[in-house]
Amino acid sequence: MNNYQPLFQPLTFNNGVSLKNRLVVAPMTHLGSNDDGSLGEQERKFIANRAEDFAMFITAATLVQDGGKAFHGQPEAIHLSQLASLQETAEIIKAQGAKAVLQIHHGGKQSITELLNGKDKIGASADEKTGTRESTDAEVRSLIDSFANATDLAIQAGFDGVEIHGANNYLIQQFYSGHSNRRNDEWGGSREKRMRFPLAIVDAVLAVKAKHGKDDFIVGYRFSPEEPEELGITMEDTFALIDALKELPLQYLHVSLWDFYKKARRGADTNLERIKLIHERINGKLPLIGVGSLFSADDVLNAYQTGWAELIAVGKTVMMNPNFATLMKNGEQDKIITALDLSRADQYGMPDRLWYLCGQDQAWLPPVKDKDWVAMDI
Repeated sequence: MNNYQPLFQPLTFNNGVSLKNRLVVAPMTHLGSNDDGSLGEQERKFIANRAEDFAMFITAATLVQDGGKAFHGQPEAIHLSQLASLQETAEIIKAQGAKAVLQIHHGGKQSITELLNGKDKIGASADEKTGTRESTDAEVRSLIDSFANATDLAIQAGFDGVEIHGANNYLIQQFYSGHSNRRNDEWGGSREKRMRFPLAIVDAVLAVKAKHGKDDFIVGYRFSPEEPEELGITMEDTFALIDALKELPLQYLHVSLWDFYKKARRGADTNLERIKLIHERINGKLPLIGVGSLFSADDVLNAYQTGWAELIAVGKTVMMNPNFATLMKNGEQDKIITALDLSRADQYGMPDRLWYLCGQDQAWLPPVKDKDWVAMDI
């Protein structure tokens, strides 16, 4: 008997779309796109064999507007000229039997200056350290429109859905955070005003879905539950956001965690795990995707069996094991590796930039064999 069978039960979203199991490929920053944001040859190789036996594959964060690129080799969904590239990406994923979901993103103050094509770096508020200026009201509205435009391109390209990237201190989270949003107009100040930007993006994305009559198009939202700064996001803030999101016609929520079992920092019972508290707050309204340093088959199964998430996403382990879900499905969990062997670059099929950073033992990347690895504390 395969002990991992519980993970291979189907799940049906509230729009009638069914997933074949509970396993999701988390969005991975693979650094493999061409400089113009189109599908790169190394990116093509990277995604071509990593979706088999997964229910859903969420792409790397895909830029929605010029001037917001947050990493080298980032894919883009901005211009109609990029449609063919997006179509190919969707087809590669869907050919492996997984739902293809485009994660849509803007870096805000985390954008890289040299990649802005001469544009100003804009965010929720000015930030001297990163050279960011406060976006004007017109720019805020343009940013919202850009997420809608990326969704339109995703639908035209044949993606099964989009995931709005509201996590990891990128633009959308910057607007919701009392630490990074110090505006005093309609887009900042009170929690309700800071929430307007993320909710406006959700509304814009859903409007595009409705315009196309695509009831079967999946829309998800990813968020980070807390920030360490004094005025940063707390669990209480996250509960308020969840309360708003769970009433909208989304298909799922996706919590971004470095550690699945990390306990709350403030704004809730600090003796309890963040994901448990979040799942309780959602209260069955939407499925939750859980994630966070789950490397082995047993790690994934144990996380699922907590009952705190309907779907489990894995990223770092898929970088190491392109066939992770297949190994679980076939009961070959002993073949799953949990640390990179830096002498075997040929084994993983990673883009050159990504492999180089793995060799630098970056904390956001998979653990390296014979080196200590510690999850980031955020």
